[in-house]
Amino acid sequence: MSDLITHLEELSLNAWAPLQSMNYDGWVIRVANGYTKRANAIHPLYPSKKSLDEKIAFCEKLYRVRGLPTTFKLTSASQPHGLDAILVERSYEPDPEVSVQTFALAEVNDVISADVVIQSAPSEAWQAAFQRMQNLSAAQVVSLAQMLANILPERAFASIKVGEEIIACGLGVDQSGYVGLFDIVTDAKFRKRGYGRLIVENLLAWGKGQGATTAYLQVMLDNAPALHLYEKIGFEERYRYWYRIKA
Repeated sequence: MSDLITHLEELSLNAWAPLQSMNYDGWVIRVANGYTKRANAIHPLYPSKKSLDEKIAFCEKLYRVRGLPTTFKLTSASQPHGLDAILVERSYEPDPEVSVQTFALAEVNDVISADVVIQSAPSEAWQAAFQRMQNLSAAQVVSLAQMLANILPERAFASIKVGEEIIACGLGVDQSGYVGLFDIVTDAKFRKRGYGRLIVENLLAWGKGQGATTAYLQVMLDNAPALHLYEKIGFEERYRYWYRIKA
């Protein structure tokens, strides 16, 4: 299981690029002006040699000088073992758990619906719609545009229009036989009409067309509608991650 966790964590790192990153003795440190926790966190993926006190002090200083909370993204495979308990002792606060789920694409139809537009780069309309539906600030929009441009694997920006307005969108990223699904969002006025499922199913079709055999995604455990949707499609939980945060 540890190998699967590490592999999926590596894929998700590549699929959601920060503005800056560095490898530090087995830990991947990421910064993106505070936009999304996973792009502004320490990912302790690999074994290391430095003392834990030295490493934590280094990370805390790095985030402090940038005006960001020091944030660790943790799984049961995080290195070193016992890191979570050590962070608790240092007054790091927990954040709600996130479920990482996968789905085999063997039975997925790889034909893209005429109702869904798939583009290899984010159009201005896609970004504007995502900004509107996620209620992003101007600063967050700037960070988002840079982060999307930094994604190196093959990308799919999916959208659905009603009239001239995009009312649902999402991102798929293909790498190493996996397609990752990110930022699936539907306009509040159009929810519970199947648009979110249509985006998901067509990103899965796109991924299969790219040669992917497995899909993965990350979903908050308090997001009941999304959990229900992914369960109906066939996604199953593989592991969970959580954050430890020190302001």
